[in-house]
Amino acid sequence: MKWYIAAFLLTVLTSSQGILTTLTQSNGKYKYDYATVPFLAEVFKLIISSVFLWRECKKLPPPKMTTDWKTVRLFPIPSVIYLIHNNVQFATLMYVDTSTYQIMGNLKIVTTGILFRLFLKKKLSNLQWMAIILLAVGTTMSQVKGCGEASCDSLFSAPIQGYMLGILSACLSALAGVYTEFLMKQNNDSLYWQNVQLYTFGAIFNMARLVVDDFRAGYEKGPWWQRLFNGYSITTWMVVLNLGSTGLLVSWLMKYADNIVKVYSTSMAMLLTMVLSVFLFNFKPTLQLFLGIIICMMSLHMYFAPPSMLVGLSPTVRSDPESLVIVSDDHKAES
Repeated sequence: MKWYIAAFLLTVLTSSQGILTTLTQSNGKYKYDYATVPFLAEVFKLIISSVFLWRECKKLPPPKMTTDWKTVRLFPIPSVIYLIHNNVQFATLMYVDTSTYQIMGNLKIVTTGILFRLFLKKKLSNLQWMAIILLAVGTTMSQVKGCGEASCDSLFSAPIQGYMLGILSACLSALAGVYTEFLMKQNNDSLYWQNVQLYTFGAIFNMARLVVDDFRAGYEKGPWWQRLFNGYSITTWMVVLNLGSTGLLVSWLMKYADNIVKVYSTSMAMLLTMVLSVFLFNFKPTLQLFLGIIICMMSLHMYFAPPSMLVGLSPTVRSDPESLVIVSDDHKAES
């Protein structure tokens, strides 16, 4: 599968995720325990990866699977980072409103590029850095409401703790993605074997969250496994399958593409969700949304287009690179 096909599928699935989740609400509330959704999604990803790994093992040569403890012990770390990130998210929302938090969340686009360069030693051109910054600007602009609204002023009126936690949240989100890419590319192990390790620990950590939630609630509703599927509908199961499929696509991109492709996919998904909401939920489009989409399209072109297309070299120069050397020699001879 080509990386751009996986990126397109990720964009579609991510954009439909929020819409499906909204459709599972009844009078603004969930009839089910929302914490069970990521747990079941992890179990789904684990089952799918195990089946594909089993099919690989039946073939010759068998897939490469590193089983030493020094490698396996690295796989719980992304789950730990995401666990900390989730808690930082809740702490951030104590100091800023939802719209401000969403806008600050776009910082993860830039922090991903920075950590991508620092930890994975991937060099980005100046045009690509400009494209990443434009993507952050475009997604932010699409989320900013009209300046006449009260929420526009709240962006700059939050306490300093809110901004610091927002920056920390963006860094943790980027760190989790970059570290996962490092795990997937550190050796030539089978993608499905790496997924089995990753999602095993993911399921364990999500199950631990359910246990902690029960303990905090004093087991008023009984243990989590007795009400695991309570309130589930067909739409809820679609949310679980969507979340699980999205995770599988992300791991594929981490293995065969990179974090920047994932960032672009999720950012475009956010814009696609806004556009679809116009038709599904009577969302009123704004000038900022249209300008944000245009800026993001420009960013997408700048990052992935060949440099020759961006600088506008003539076809003769692109087809005959040696002509550059000939011109240089003639110039020296004349001088």
